[in-house]
Amino acid sequence: MMKKSSIFLIVLLFIGVITTQAQLKFGLKAGVNLSNVSLNGDLVKNLEVENLTGFQVGPMVEFTIPVIGIGLDAAILYSNEGFKLNEATIQELNKTIQAKSYKSNNLLIPVNLKYKLIFLNVAGVYATAGPYVKFGLNGDLKDQYESKSFGAGLNFGLGVELLNHLQVGVNYQLGLTEDYSSLKVPGLTDMPNFTGKIKAQPRVWSVTAAYLF
Repeated sequence: MMKKSSIFLIVLLFIGVITTQAQLKFGLKAGVNLSNVSLNGDLVKNLEVENLTGFQVGPMVEFTIPVIGIGLDAAILYSNEGFKLNEATIQELNKTIQAKSYKSNNLLIPVNLKYKLIFLNVAGVYATAGPYVKFGLNGDLKDQYESKSFGAGLNFGLGVELLNHLQVGVNYQLGLTEDYSSLKVPGLTDMPNFTGKIKAQPRVWSVTAAYLF
């Protein structure tokens, strides 16, 4: 009984020490988005998707346990993303779809598990992974596509930290929901053999910089 009580007290003491040393930091994050989509639906082979450049910016928070380097980070970001459809010729009708850009503005909320490895309290590396949710605000999707009001997916990231304050990283956003769908695409949705909408799942690469206070 005494042995179990001693082990329990040691565990509580260890947890207390870790909690005392845990760090909570707030900061500002901004970055450049390079986004496109994965298309699903009829006749998507006639459409070529190109990357579209956008941006993201907003506040973030980071909670880290220095002893083991594990923690969490989260952010509320204004994110501008979308996709671009390159010229594609439909052989059956001998028609051409002009290249167009489709942008949407979103409130992006990622929550990541984070592991950091710091060297001499000067520089370090980190890796992140976790889910995100996204709420559509507005966009210039014209009259051919609509942007859904809600989306979700996964984040994966790698980066470096300098002087315990500046973080520079690369993040990949894998959309698990179909955030865009076609309303009317001339030469496609008016074809006799067209049976369904074109739907799109987002894929976003981001290069970001964050300063933590």
